[in-house]
Amino acid sequence: MYAVEMHGITKQFKNVLANSNVDLMVRQGEIHSLLGENGAGKSTLMNILYGMYAPTDGSIQVFGKPVEIENPLKAIGLGIAMVHQHFMLIEPLTVAENVVLGYEPKKKGCFDFKKAVAQVEALSKQYGLAVDPRERVENLSVGTKQRVEILKALYRQAEILILDEPTAVLTPQEVTDLFRVLRGLKESGKTIIIITHKLKETLELADTVTILRKGEVVTSLPTASVDEAKLAELMVGRIVAFETEKKEVAGEHKVVMALRGATVVKDRRNVLDNVSLEIRSGEILGIAGVEGNGQTELIDVLCGLEKLHGGAILLDGEQLRSKSVTPRAMLEAGVGHIPEDRGKRGYVGSFTIAENIVLGYHRNKAFSKAGLINLKARDEFANKVSQQYDVRMDSIRDTVGSLSGGNQQKVIIGRVFAQDPKVIIAAQPTRGVDIGAIEYIHAELIKMRDAGKAILLISADLEELTKLSDNIAVLYAGRIVDKRKANEYDERTLGALMTGHAAGGEEASKEREAQ
Repeated sequence: MYAVEMHGITKQFKNVLANSNVDLMVRQGEIHSLLGENGAGKSTLMNILYGMYAPTDGSIQVFGKPVEIENPLKAIGLGIAMVHQHFMLIEPLTVAENVVLGYEPKKKGCFDFKKAVAQVEALSKQYGLAVDPRERVENLSVGTKQRVEILKALYRQAEILILDEPTAVLTPQEVTDLFRVLRGLKESGKTIIIITHKLKETLELADTVTILRKGEVVTSLPTASVDEAKLAELMVGRIVAFETEKKEVAGEHKVVMALRGATVVKDRRNVLDNVSLEIRSGEILGIAGVEGNGQTELIDVLCGLEKLHGGAILLDGEQLRSKSVTPRAMLEAGVGHIPEDRGKRGYVGSFTIAENIVLGYHRNKAFSKAGLINLKARDEFANKVSQQYDVRMDSIRDTVGSLSGGNQQKVIIGRVFAQDPKVIIAAQPTRGVDIGAIEYIHAELIKMRDAGKAILLISADLEELTKLSDNIAVLYAGRIVDKRKANEYDERTLGALMTGHAAGGEEASKEREAQ
């Protein structure tokens, strides 16, 4: 029996055809992976199933019955729930309060917190989702927050669970735990649809995969019948190179940028605690760590967005005065920044591609004179960068907000690399982008490394870190707890260090630094 049948689904957004005559069949009690490049229509299709969008055309059946899903409340009533990539939790509330929100147990007309806790504990035990119902969500790890989202869905008696990029910010151990939970849910009869760009995880977890390209279904087939290379080829429409060729860069690797005892204090807590590191020419230094352990503050300090409370920043051996460390000054000094959240700090969605490609550098003599932008020079530069970095667009006058995530990222990377920076701070450079864009971005980072640039790579993707980095430092609770050559780590060791579970990490790091 099919849990979900979507027939001839078409969705038109003004001039964009997001889904075109899509058929999706999901069997009851299976894990079904939805794969495709950015802009392929995966999220749109699932948002239609969850009632966020109304289809322009087509029909839906749930457990064999024709339905019209006007809104998420109707979807929940049909047993459909969606766990979004960015969790929909209220941080100051407890786990129990978040799980039962909107469906609270009552006692004499008032919220019965004790009963809510008991219900969540029972649900947690039933499905193997270990979590403390009394704990405030703001104190939880990312992996535990995801469990709370799944508990919310199960509390609402969901039979069909949609997960959007569920492993995007998880450690390897948390991914293993999540897969165990999802397999358990499958065994209990639940139907699970996963939107993901991670091919290995699709092959490991899913029973069936449906691949979308440019809003249309390419194929739907059992995962047992394909391998990673074939999946990538079906997604992108060409053979994808998985291995990034990385050779040793000749010459002396000079320290271009360094931190000495860097400390940042927030809410009376050291979010960066006596951090020292060196970013060298012709090398990629990777930073591994679970989000919230100081990565954001590290990035902000190096880019002039955050002031140090202790320690120093050095550029080309010269200590920088605190007053001179501003975002503009760092850009002008040759520090390029690929931000971890492109939507907040990488671009202005309502600005054109041409405007975004010079954003931050618009005061340069090449683009402005007497405070006025030279539109011809800007547009010539924007066209050149867009072509060089393969930005898929109609015109440089399109808004960046109208582009897919991968193309938005190419605009940012093209802007940074085209300025020939001496240091590149690359934070989550491939987050939320598809396999084709990942291949391209990795190749560009290696190209810049080979040209002698000093690169700091911050990524939640451990495979990306170990593949691209020459050396990796592990950041935990604001401190560097370990540092060694990238090929000396495996993912499980990294994951353990990232969560503070590996003994002797800091001492081992000190010994290596002394050698």
